[in-house]
Amino acid sequence: MKVLICDDEENIRNLMKRFLALEGLDSDTAENGLSAERMLRSDVYDAVLIDLRMPGMDGLELLKWLRQEGFRMPAIMISAHGEITDAVEALKNGADDYIVKPFDPEEVVIKLKNLVEAASLKSVAESSGKDGSLVGESPEMMDVQRIIEKIAPTHATVLITGESGTGKEVVAREIHRLSSVKEGPFIAINIGGVPENLLESELFGYEKGAFTGALQRKTGLFELASGGTLFLDEIGDMPFSLQVKILRVLQEKKITRLGGTNPMPINARIIAATNKDLESMVREGHFREDLFYRLNVVRIHIPPLRERPADIPVLAAYIITKYSKEMGLKITGFTPEALDALRHHSFYGNVRELENIIERAMIFADSETIGINDLDLRSGLQKNDVQKAVPASDVLTLRDAERNAIIRALQRWEGNRTRAAEELGISRRTLISKIQEYGIGKESL
Repeated sequence: MKVLICDDEENIRNLMKRFLALEGLDSDTAENGLSAERMLRSDVYDAVLIDLRMPGMDGLELLKWLRQEGFRMPAIMISAHGEITDAVEALKNGADDYIVKPFDPEEVVIKLKNLVEAASLKSVAESSGKDGSLVGESPEMMDVQRIIEKIAPTHATVLITGESGTGKEVVAREIHRLSSVKEGPFIAINIGGVPENLLESELFGYEKGAFTGALQRKTGLFELASGGTLFLDEIGDMPFSLQVKILRVLQEKKITRLGGTNPMPINARIIAATNKDLESMVREGHFREDLFYRLNVVRIHIPPLRERPADIPVLAAYIITKYSKEMGLKITGFTPEALDALRHHSFYGNVRELENIIERAMIFADSETIGINDLDLRSGLQKNDVQKAVPASDVLTLRDAERNAIIRALQRWEGNRTRAAEELGISRRTLISKIQEYGIGKESL
């Protein structure tokens, strides 16, 4: 993944470039809109970060040019406090999300990865001749599409379930695209990607003086999504203490900013998603039953890739096209044996694993056609990986199993904590806490 960072503040550019590099992501920087224009014309980028306030061509002008010229990569706007109105205007003009200074670079990386993944899956569908944003020719995905078309025009709350990497945000964006609020903003937040102590203020906003450091009013995401859609990704990570407040919003269609006294009406459509078993969490007392039923008005389950092998060829074809262009390669397809091997692979990492396998195969392929020997199907996530990692003993504690699962995930992703957390279905913050708890050091990997 390659990102263009456009900001007139050198410290912001350098900060994001260093952090992206630590996450294994490539990036270029531009100090103004005109420079960014030049770079966008001469290179290929998967996403752009654009500062709203810049001398000469400002961020909103650059964004409008970007969309008018047909560039479709995700764009995240960077705004300062007091520029929320401009950020909302940017969302209406084609921005995919926004962040407010000062921001957490880790949160930006999570937003970038989620948006690029969603855009990638959308392009797959369009490259296969489909009108919508969903990928797949299998009966399972056609059923998903039919449900979406049925419920999109309504205002029903939707709960999307499925394993990590199956495309839950893609489904949420498709519902928004077909809805009566499609002209409004689509705002997504990964619940597990926001520190617990900041989550409430992100969702509800706060009044000036609400707490130390609240120097001016902050508009929350529920307000910003008014007239559009708010996507609560990984709702299973919602702290129990906040769940009752989310329930109240769904019941009353009103929110109150932190430090405020006057409830304000909101008219955002709510879509939630999770890779967790919420029913089990309800039974165990970790998720409110009343909130579960409020969210679960309409359920859309996205089957894992291993249950819809008919979708693998179209996905694989797009991935080849995408990386051939990005890496300057001339890979045209697969041998019949290689394609058959992909169809029969389990893909417990879903589309993300498929993309990883094909990208690696393209790099090492000696011809324009990927053969069976070019595919490394052993490196993916397997159902019995945890079993392989456990010691040969009669009794294995839950702590041992969890520690081994974490070690295996970190080994698969060469220590990349963000990707390991995605595979394990937990937040990066939770993974770091577990690493510390179990004393997992480099020597364990």
